[in-house]
Amino acid sequence: MGFWARVSRFILTKRYFILILIAVATSFLASQMQYMRFSYTEANLLPENHPINIEYDHFLDLFGEEGNLIILAVEDQSIFTPKKFNDWNKLSKKLDSFQEVDFTIAVGDIQKLTKNTKTKSFDLEPLYEKAPETNEDVLAIKKELFENLPFFDNILYNKDSKVVRTVVYMDKTIVNTAARKDFIFQELNPLIEQFEIDHNIDVRVSGMPYIRTMNAQNIIDEIGMFVVLALGITALIFFFFFRSIRATFITLLVVSIGVIWAFGFIGFFRYEISVLMALIPPLIIVIGVPNAIFLINKYQQEVKKHGNQARSLQRVISKIGNATLLTNITTASGFATFIFTKSQLLREFGIIASINIMAIFILALLIIPIIYSFLPLPKEKHLKHLERKWIDAIVNWMSYVVKHHRFSVYASTIVIIILSMIGVFMVKISGSLIEDMPKGKQFFKDIVFFEKEFGGIMPLEIVIDTKQEKGVMKLSTLKKMEKIDEVIEEIPELSKPLSILNVIKYSKQAFYSGKPQYYQLPNNQEKNWILSYAKNSSSNLEMMDNFVDSTGRYARITTFMKDIGTDKMQVIEDRLSQKLSKEFPKEKYNTSMTGKALVFLKGTNFLINNLVVSLSLAILLISFFMAFMFRSFRMIIISLIPNIFPLLITAGLMGYLGIPIKPSTILVFSIAFGISVDDTIHFLAKYRQELIANNWRIKPSVYGALKETGVSMFYTSIVLFFGFLVFTVSSFGGTIALGGLVSVTLLFAMVSNLLLLPSLLLSLERSIANKETLKKPVLDILTVEDQNEDK
Repeated sequence: MGFWARVSRFILTKRYFILILIAVATSFLASQMQYMRFSYTEANLLPENHPINIEYDHFLDLFGEEGNLIILAVEDQSIFTPKKFNDWNKLSKKLDSFQEVDFTIAVGDIQKLTKNTKTKSFDLEPLYEKAPETNEDVLAIKKELFENLPFFDNILYNKDSKVVRTVVYMDKTIVNTAARKDFIFQELNPLIEQFEIDHNIDVRVSGMPYIRTMNAQNIIDEIGMFVVLALGITALIFFFFFRSIRATFITLLVVSIGVIWAFGFIGFFRYEISVLMALIPPLIIVIGVPNAIFLINKYQQEVKKHGNQARSLQRVISKIGNATLLTNITTASGFATFIFTKSQLLREFGIIASINIMAIFILALLIIPIIYSFLPLPKEKHLKHLERKWIDAIVNWMSYVVKHHRFSVYASTIVIIILSMIGVFMVKISGSLIEDMPKGKQFFKDIVFFEKEFGGIMPLEIVIDTKQEKGVMKLSTLKKMEKIDEVIEEIPELSKPLSILNVIKYSKQAFYSGKPQYYQLPNNQEKNWILSYAKNSSSNLEMMDNFVDSTGRYARITTFMKDIGTDKMQVIEDRLSQKLSKEFPKEKYNTSMTGKALVFLKGTNFLINNLVVSLSLAILLISFFMAFMFRSFRMIIISLIPNIFPLLITAGLMGYLGIPIKPSTILVFSIAFGISVDDTIHFLAKYRQELIANNWRIKPSVYGALKETGVSMFYTSIVLFFGFLVFTVSSFGGTIALGGLVSVTLLFAMVSNLLLLPSLLLSLERSIANKETLKKPVLDILTVEDQNEDK
């Protein structure tokens, strides 16, 4: 008795034990769902020991968490009326009272720096003593703010558009925890919404903690939507093909258990749910349904042929089990190659996806035959789809094309390859923190608003190491920093910089009685006077603490970036690096650029390089499976051509449609290749069986394989196409691109496997159709039915 015969015997005789085992495993994994965690930080695409990450961690050690600002803004000029103006400042005070907030700065909180000649110190005085009661009071404050306090320009207001801001500094210890989400949804958003209703004013909200929270919530909302849509679409298509409520229900039961297992494994491994991880449950549905199609289709074919239920179920397991095992292994391999990348995000995705693909195969192989063993035989109406004429017409048309128009197939292939290659050279590489975020959501529109008004919301940090204590306060260092500021201000994609220079300039302005024309760097003599005043100040200019470390050795220059791609960022980085090298020679200073936005952009390039390796590994791994199955080098080459060809078409389409290579779209190639090669395995397995049955005659073998596998390949490809198309309803740009591109790739792969592959086999018949080049495979794979079985 063969291996698969023993497996089928075990499944059918131990069916109660197996069902109990599945129920226990499902209950356990369902209990693990409580440990699922949603990501509260940006995806770090780089390994922990990468130099870019090490630099960023060093920055955090010196200055603490950078991404803890939530920014509120109002562009409505009616804010400068007593009631609205006072309530705007009260909103700030209310937010300041929450324990999740370190402090807030609004116009009402402004403390002017003034010179005290008696104590030779600087004092802080409020911008106004009492709340304004008339329009004239508010306009006087407005004039003082916009005309005499340049220090607060681009911090609390935009001088040109008169937009005002409130800055909320969240507690750094909770900014990357679940407490941040609770604060934003339960406290911040309700307060802002009430303010908008009370005053008929739109409040813009942004900042990295806010963006991350709203984005994470969007991911949570979409997981449920994806699962429901994937179940609904695949169930409809399945029912359309099989016209059986019973078969549809069984399939939905299998994939529903698969979804529970998928969530359970994520919880079991304690992984965070990111945009990428959120794709796995619907992915399992889309990949699981084709397994059910092959198993149920085979069962119904057997029932139609001889009507013996036990024999039919045994053959389902022994024949289709083997083929679907190998196809699921190749699909899982496509995902498993992500495990070998150095990115934690991709590694986790690869582990969970590959485990669950094999899990859904096991569930389908066990549950479908066992449930059918308890049910009566399918009725005649449930078997009618096996004789559907329109499917036969499609398969006959493919046979006709392969038989009479192979030249047209090759000519079309060559033309498409040339056009695709042109498109490939048009593909750009891109990556940004917010590029794939849902553009229809209000929080994304607010990002665009802040980019326009204040130059961006994604922090870019420049760290200057003077290599000596208090080296930052040397006038020579300050002047060099000013040169860097000038370059930053010339770059339209960056906001006005913030650094110790702003504090020093403000101090000089205060030293000269607050006259705004003195908002500039002091000379050496002025600097000594100002520092002597600063030392005598009770506040000791605490504003400096944000820009200089406690030893006075390190300084930071903070600017904010607009949503730019990696290509533009590289140009900006090169320009800043050249200026830094010129102003701060390495023998005296160390300089570095960091910040979450830069880390993400660097991670994008790193990820793309790793995914090229991942795709190459997938091709090699699947080639190994082909060699293992067919033991023929020529068959490996022939089998790879129709699967690499669709990838080339997709890459070309990305160029023509302007879809860049980025973390979300680069996944398309490994995923699509791992899935599309399944069709090749089914076709070649049946083709080899036909060769033996037809005494190594190519033509009848190819047409026989096409007729037998064409229907199942068509069914599964349609399910996969529409299944992945579900992702295009996402609000995330990357998910939309991933769903659309994988769908298109798999459609091309189906056509390629049903037209190009048979054509190649027919054209190369002399070199491959013999017992030497097609030795007996290590595994006897049969996809539909063994013709000799019934003889």
